[in-house]
Amino acid sequence: MTAVYDTHRGPVVLSIVVPVFNEEEVLPLLAARLRPVLDGCGEPYEVLAVDDGSTDRTKPLLEDLRGAWPQLRIVTLRRNSGHQAALTAGLHRARGGYVISIDADLQDPPEIIPDMLALARADGLDIVYGVRVDRSTDTGFKRRTAAVYYWLMRRLAGTFVPAHAGDFRLLSRPVVDTLKTLPDQQQVYRLLIPWLGFPSGQITYQRGERVAGTTKYPLRKMILLASDSITGFSAVPLRLATAIGAVSLVVCLAFLVWTLIVHATGSSLPGWTSLITTVLFFGAVQLFCLGMLGEYVARIYTAVQGRPTYCVARDTDDELR
Repeated sequence: MTAVYDTHRGPVVLSIVVPVFNEEEVLPLLAARLRPVLDGCGEPYEVLAVDDGSTDRTKPLLEDLRGAWPQLRIVTLRRNSGHQAALTAGLHRARGGYVISIDADLQDPPEIIPDMLALARADGLDIVYGVRVDRSTDTGFKRRTAAVYYWLMRRLAGTFVPAHAGDFRLLSRPVVDTLKTLPDQQQVYRLLIPWLGFPSGQITYQRGERVAGTTKYPLRKMILLASDSITGFSAVPLRLATAIGAVSLVVCLAFLVWTLIVHATGSSLPGWTSLITTVLFFGAVQLFCLGMLGEYVARIYTAVQGRPTYCVARDTDDELR
């Protein structure tokens, strides 16, 4: 993979995209570990820190780091747009022949970046996934929910989804250029990128603990990610709604037959409990099916609006042009 040349800053072989949101405690530690690794690669590189609308001291800290680290590039979004949107902004603006995305919390070790680059070159791969083989540092709840998520995604979206591969990955320039041609909407890259079908490989590693700060993926965001993953890559919930409707119809017909038999034998008695139970059951089924349909309608509504998933307020690279 050849370097991408920029007339203002020269060739860039490797771009590192780091979405950051309120990471003032992590940034000095990230720079202390990431910079020696990249300097040791011996390749021209850039680091894109995408500030996703931080409200703490992340912005001034990034500026301080940039003063001593010329390869650091700051992309500032106008508002908090979410992790995947910040990742999109970084991928779309990266100039490297290879682009690696990594979170700022250092749970994914930057020390294996040279191994990912070497594997991509040696085997002619367009994608190299960082796969977590040991998540013992995560809480039991996080490990169980992650296992359920990947199990569900592999059955709904397809077996091409690597198990326990998050957003720590290497992409070649052809993959990045392909992603840039896709419609501007909220993407779930851990499903979208495998779906593209480019040659891929894996580097395994032990997931570490967050070095500082608090997680930016609480339970609410994990649920939203799972919802986006399901509705964005599978029509199974729609088919499930149809199946539930068919089962409900059979149950209704069974109730009807039973009612007629009871009436014919003359043993029918007015029953408030059975009536309320029946009404509540079918009401819940209808609301459940409508809710699933609503998720898909909401995605269609968002796509029709055509609003960008993020708005860039500043890119320090533009200031050099």
